[in-house]
Amino acid sequence: MRLFVAIDLEDAIRQRILRFMEGVREFAPEVRWVSPASLHITLKFIGESEELDAIKEKLSVIQTRQTQISFRGTGFFPTSRSPRVFWIGVEADDHLAQAARSVDEALLPLGIEKEERAYTPHLTLARSGSGNPRRERADGPNKKFQHLQERLAKLPPPPPDFGTMTAHAFFLYQSKTAPSGAIYTKLARFELQ
Repeated sequence: MRLFVAIDLEDAIRQRILRFMEGVREFAPEVRWVSPASLHITLKFIGESEELDAIKEKLSVIQTRQTQISFRGTGFFPTSRSPRVFWIGVEADDHLAQAARSVDEALLPLGIEKEERAYTPHLTLARSGSGNPRRERADGPNKKFQHLQERLAKLPPPPPDFGTMTAHAFFLYQSKTAPSGAIYTKLARFELQ
């Protein structure tokens, strides 16, 4: 089963993001838009694993603090010239990065590799191509987001602000692929202190 660990969004923030997505979706019709119901902040992508009980056990002993998370601004990965991912920015105190490190370290004894790159939280709204946030050799101009980028550039400052929430828990999710996009199911909840 395909697994990942993430923080869910409060409904009020999800609704603000949904309204924003409805307002900009038409400017990038060729990309794959994420279902607002599946928006989350990934702490750790596990991938394929049949060790569900062992993973739950390791996650259940993590002790890390609740965290304030703000959602504001937008951007593109890996660059604005060759975008594959359209995202909303996530700003948080050090407790969010600590939660990601704690999950990483807890799962290491199960043979789940530690993340090599620094933790950079964001909310993915749309993808074109692989969705990989890193630059790749074959990257070139990607016109699928061009009209959206032009529209966003015309927005007056400050950048869009979708609100702030306190994360009280994180979840173990299962991801299943479907023709309409990935379907995420919460398998377990773990409280933050």
